[in-house]
Amino acid sequence: MGRVAIIGVGQSAFVRAYPGSLRELAFEAFKEAVEDAKVKPGEIEASLICSAPEYDRQRSPAGVIAEYLGLIPQPTCYVETVCSSSTTGVIMAYSMIKAGLYRIVAVIGVQKMSELSSMEVQERMGRGADIQWESPFGTMMPAYYALYARAYMAKHGLTLEDLARVRIKSSLYGQINEKAVYRKPVSMEDFLNPESRFAQLVASPLRVGDCCANADGSSCIILASEDVAKSVCEKPVWILGVGSAAEAVTMTGRPDLSEGLRVAKVAAEKAYRMAGLGPKDIDVAEVHDCFTIAEIMAYENLGFAKPGEGKELIRAKETYKEGSIPVNVDGGLLSKGHPIGATGGSQVRTIVLQLRGEAGPMQVKDPEIGLVHNIGGVGLYGNVIIMGR
Repeated sequence: MGRVAIIGVGQSAFVRAYPGSLRELAFEAFKEAVEDAKVKPGEIEASLICSAPEYDRQRSPAGVIAEYLGLIPQPTCYVETVCSSSTTGVIMAYSMIKAGLYRIVAVIGVQKMSELSSMEVQERMGRGADIQWESPFGTMMPAYYALYARAYMAKHGLTLEDLARVRIKSSLYGQINEKAVYRKPVSMEDFLNPESRFAQLVASPLRVGDCCANADGSSCIILASEDVAKSVCEKPVWILGVGSAAEAVTMTGRPDLSEGLRVAKVAAEKAYRMAGLGPKDIDVAEVHDCFTIAEIMAYENLGFAKPGEGKELIRAKETYKEGSIPVNVDGGLLSKGHPIGATGGSQVRTIVLQLRGEAGPMQVKDPEIGLVHNIGGVGLYGNVIIMGR
C-alpha cells in the first residue's frame, strides 16, 4: 500500500483530577481530533484504545469507550505496553493501514489515575516490574531510574545540577503549554535550597524535582491511507519510520546501566533505517522524560550525543527551542504530566503540530522532520516514530 499519514490530532488538558468518567475523558481528545481531521466518527473504520490496566474499575474499556465515541460496530481492541501504549497503538494502526485492512484508524490513549491514592498508583506501577523477583522488595519507578542515574553519574561525571537543568528547561515550556498540568517556573535555587520541595530526596540521587507527575488525560491520533489523507487534509504529516523493542524485565538481565536504555537504541536504529535518515536529520524531538535522567539518556540513545556527552547538550542549551536539536518544548512529561496511556499520543500530537507550523508559542523554526521516543515501564518497551511534513 501507499504511505500512511496522520490527519488529525487531539488532546485533553492534563489535570490532577478529572471530574468526569473515563469515557468522558477519552471524548475530550477524540472530539478535538475528529474536528482537526474533518472526518465523522462513522468514517473511522477501526479504533485502538490504549491505556495501562488497573487504574480504572472498568474491565476491557475498549468496547465501552468505542461505544461512547460512536465507533461501533467498527472493530476495536485494547492496546497495552504500559507508558508506551499509545505509540504502540499508532504503530499498530500504521501497520493495519499499510496492510490494506482499513483506510482510517483512530488511536485513543486515556488514563484516569486520580481514582487511586498516590500509594496505590505507585504499587500498580511497581507491578510493571517482575512481581516474583523485584517489585515485592520495594523497587518502585523512582528507585529503578535512580539505579540508572547512579550508574551514569559514576561513569560519565553527570552532576545533580545537570539533572536540575533538564527540569528547568521543562518548566520553561510547561508555562506556555495550556494543556500542561504543571505551569510554574522552576529555578536552580529550587534544587539547591534544602528547604525547597524540589530538593527533597525521593530515591538517591533523584529528588522531587527530578520526577514527573501523575495526571489524568487523553490523546487521540487519527491515521489514514495516502489517498484519504490527500483528499481530506491540507497538511498531512507522513509516518516515515517506526521502530520497537523490548527488554529483560529484571535489572539483572540488563546490559550496562550507565549506557541508558537498550530498547531506545534498538527502536531508534530500526526507525532511522526505515526512514532512511539519521540523528542529524531530526529537527525537533519528543522524548520520554519520566525522570530527568531519562531525558539525558535519551539524547544519547537516539544518537543526538555520544555516550557520556548528553549532559553537554543541556549545559549548552542545545535542546532548547533555539538550539540545534529542540527536545520537549511542550514541557515534556516533567511539566506536561504523565497520564500513562495518553502520554505517547500527546508526544505524537506535539510533533504533528510542530511539523504543521501550528505549535503556537512552542513552535520551532521551520522543522521538516520530527521524532517521538516513548518508553514503557523501566525501559521494558521502547517505541520510536519518525514523521515528516
